[in-house]
Amino acid sequence: MSRPSILLLGADPYVLRACDQHDVDAVLLCNSGAYDSGRIRMPARGTMIRVDDVTNAEDCLGALHRAGLSDHQFDAVQTTWEFSMVTEAVLGQALGCRSLDPTVALHFRDKSLQKARLRAAGVPVTRSVVIEDIFDVSGVPLEFERAVLKPIAGGGTASTSVVRERADLEKVSRTCREEKETKRTFLLEEFVEGDEWMAEGVVFGGEVLFFGLGAYTEPCLDALTGQVPISLRRLDPTREAEAYETTGPVVRAAIAALGLQDGVFHMELFRERDSGRIVFSECAARRGGAMTQEQVLAKFNVDLGEAALFCALGRRPDINVKVNPKVVGCAGLFGPAGTLVSYPTPDEMLSQPDVVFAQSWVPPGANLNTKFSASADMLAAMLLMTETVEEFDERVRQLREWFGDRVVVAEPALTSGQRWAWQQRNWPERQYRDWLYDGQ
Repeated sequence: MSRPSILLLGADPYVLRACDQHDVDAVLLCNSGAYDSGRIRMPARGTMIRVDDVTNAEDCLGALHRAGLSDHQFDAVQTTWEFSMVTEAVLGQALGCRSLDPTVALHFRDKSLQKARLRAAGVPVTRSVVIEDIFDVSGVPLEFERAVLKPIAGGGTASTSVVRERADLEKVSRTCREEKETKRTFLLEEFVEGDEWMAEGVVFGGEVLFFGLGAYTEPCLDALTGQVPISLRRLDPTREAEAYETTGPVVRAAIAALGLQDGVFHMELFRERDSGRIVFSECAARRGGAMTQEQVLAKFNVDLGEAALFCALGRRPDINVKVNPKVVGCAGLFGPAGTLVSYPTPDEMLSQPDVVFAQSWVPPGANLNTKFSASADMLAAMLLMTETVEEFDERVRQLREWFGDRVVVAEPALTSGQRWAWQQRNWPERQYRDWLYDGQ
């Protein structure tokens, strides 16, 4: 039998690893940022092709033709990249291979269509209003005491804000006009007071084979507002069994209504503070970010990268859940604005108590922004295992303090004299004095 062949949109290191482990030939189309990163580990029989825009079907098809792969028969197209979901579906039809159905893909991207379908199916869902053009909000009704404003098909809480009054909405509108924002269709969604949970799952043949819950230690929007990288932990099916009992029906009903047949998903849910009711917020047909792969593998023994590959190829994933009794979660890490000089290496992070895995994403010499604007904006992250939730929360605090004390960033917008003084404060033993030659 010939080896299966898959077309991947965007570099997912865990899907690439699964291709290598299961003898699947991979053709990877990736954007310039990933291509230039120098950190993509291709399978032994993999092909990497740079494209200008991995969300653009024309760019992807053109790259395949130029590479001499226009007639290659792929078994499937797969992506973990949120913004390429519909592109994957379109390419699957163009290439005559397995992929998401375009209508299903669209309902996992467009939040207004998603909520309308779930509301029609009787799934509890947050109320919302579509803003067709954020440039003009004069006729937009403000029906909620507090609301969350987000792009209609965004990802990772980018360009998301809280609206408390019309002045807030008009301010966002003005900013979007001034910055010539190209994505102008937004959703205004009611703000839900309560716990913010997530469900990571695997679906095959329309059946939810597995889902595991997670919880933000503080709401995503609060983290962005306070400029604190997110931290989250996985909920334990034994100690927190009630959470699984109450969310299970909503999770399964939502997936059925959205029509996902084979794949992995990341779902956001709220538990209302007063009623305890579970309310659907949104769902993506890919796994979550912020070390989700690592947390789910550590807590539940489920490899979401491997499951995504198998589902794409039409193979039933072998889900063998083994629940780790420890508290498993991650802490995102960031640094102050300026030019990044150095920060702890993954080995140094791993030397800290309760840290079982660490990753760094930003190379020294990069410029850190004055603020981060999405949940995925992190300098590094650590995977933690502790005995109790209280220990986990305390270790996150301690590790962020430890990390922050060791991040060296050259402050932005300094004069030459201020920069020399900054160097002397950080490395007083290194002398860069302005010597004068006296002829002796």
